[in-house]
Amino acid sequence: MKNVVVLGSTGSVGTQALDVLDKFKDDFNVFAISAYSNIDVLEKQIKKFSPKYVVVVNKKAAHNLKKRLNSKEVVIEAGKNNLNKLVTDNNEIDIVLNSIVGAAGLEASLSTLKAGHDLALANKESLVVGGHLIKKELQNNKSKILPVDSEHSAIFHLLEDKEKKEIKNILLTASGGPFFNKNKRELKNVTVEEALDHPNWDMGNKITIDSATMMNKGLEVIEAHWLFDIDFSNIKIVVHPQSIIHSMVEFCDNTITAELGAADMRTPIQSALTYPQKRKGIAKQLNLFEITKLNFLKPDFSKFPTLNLAYEAGKIGESMPTVLNAANEVAVNNFLNKNIGFLDIAKIVEKTMNKHDIVNHPSLDEVLATDEWARAIAREECK
Repeated sequence: MKNVVVLGSTGSVGTQALDVLDKFKDDFNVFAISAYSNIDVLEKQIKKFSPKYVVVVNKKAAHNLKKRLNSKEVVIEAGKNNLNKLVTDNNEIDIVLNSIVGAAGLEASLSTLKAGHDLALANKESLVVGGHLIKKELQNNKSKILPVDSEHSAIFHLLEDKEKKEIKNILLTASGGPFFNKNKRELKNVTVEEALDHPNWDMGNKITIDSATMMNKGLEVIEAHWLFDIDFSNIKIVVHPQSIIHSMVEFCDNTITAELGAADMRTPIQSALTYPQKRKGIAKQLNLFEITKLNFLKPDFSKFPTLNLAYEAGKIGESMPTVLNAANEVAVNNFLNKNIGFLDIAKIVEKTMNKHDIVNHPSLDEVLATDEWARAIAREECK
């Protein structure tokens, strides 16, 4: 039985991960879970899964949870430092699933790899802002990264046993989000509610807005670059509205291999947790006879400028992806709070990037300082 840690257990991916673990309870033990402050959901998870450790990053929320449970059977810790300490100090852990939202997940990913644990990675921002740091840790130990994003999970399996020289292009599929068929003039007045109405996937608010702006796909391009050591010129975005093909790889002989499946995050989560084995799926089986068409379209870089910004930041590298991500997180939060318009998100990211002086080969402390700087600048731009 494997001991699993789920970081960000109350979020969209975290709750689905626990659903997977519940289906495979004879193979996995929920060793520890964490959340930022949602103790209502966390309390239910503790009662159902009986983890040995729980970390609540918000200290006030942690105090309230302790009062509620008043239990000696579970150790409840507070603060980000205890989150990192949890994955670093426990030799009983077999795999850590990191589904923390945003750049806040970077330190937990690094701590996991430093401790020698395998990392099921749903926190793409770890690679966006600290890809060079993650890569260095992987070179220093035997840990593995098992991608949980549906696109990267597909690519991971398509590339197994393949040599780099065989790969021509990675074809990263995108649904196009809810606004792919709208023109730029129509995007000016879209509401938060419209942006949160994704046609295919059930996700958290932040990633759903990123899908609407297509920044999510831009971040995934940077993630793919680090995961698979592929040049940005060989990572292509293909808009596939049905979200049935989760990604494709074009090989040097001009053949293209694809992975198909129902749009259900539990499939890549299960795939990461049970790797290298394939187990009976808990998601809906795909019925090919119900599929009437599969469309493939070019992304509109002028209508969705976040794509250009992400490619630019990725190619510049160094500290620029940190700025891209931090500014985007601030802008998305302000949009969700109805302080800015939908099209302002990309404008704020671009303005913040334009004000940044590149930091070469940034250390973790420099990445965190850059992240803080970019957030401050983006907040000012939002005003």
